[in-house]
Amino acid sequence: MDIHSAIPDLRAALKNRGRIVFVPTMGNLHAGHISLMTQARAHGDTVVASIFVNRLQFGPNEDFDKYPRTFEDDCAKLHAAGVDVLFAPTEADLYPEPQEYTVEPPDIQHILDGEFRPGHFRGVAPSCSSSSTSSSRRSRCSARRITSS
Repeated sequence: MDIHSAIPDLRAALKNRGRIVFVPTMGNLHAGHISLMTQARAHGDTVVASIFVNRLQFGPNEDFDKYPRTFEDDCAKLHAAGVDVLFAPTEADLYPEPQEYTVEPPDIQHILDGEFRPGHFRGVAPSCSSSSTSSSRRSRCSARRITSS
């Protein structure tokens, strides 16, 4: 599994790799994430996973600094799942300039996690957009997570 953090390196690595399927994550992977990697393989030639802990997804009462970062373990799981490329940018790699734009998701943002975490999907949307554009992906596999209070 190739690992890249810089966008130009990722794009160069993906050139001529056929149909690319992108699976974004924040790391701390579990069986649900690995299931997405397996599903992704059925939809393309190259599976690209990302690990990026996005501070914009954390609300004022949530602790970004305490989010588990299990990079080595995640890499082992991704490798075992047959992921071809891991995109693991730093915040500076993904946002070299201060982020001044927002993406306003549709009303669905107010259900699932959004019901309990106002603004969560406003943070998810720009990160997914940037990561997807960086990978020049053709397909994307994402999970639907149900949260209860």
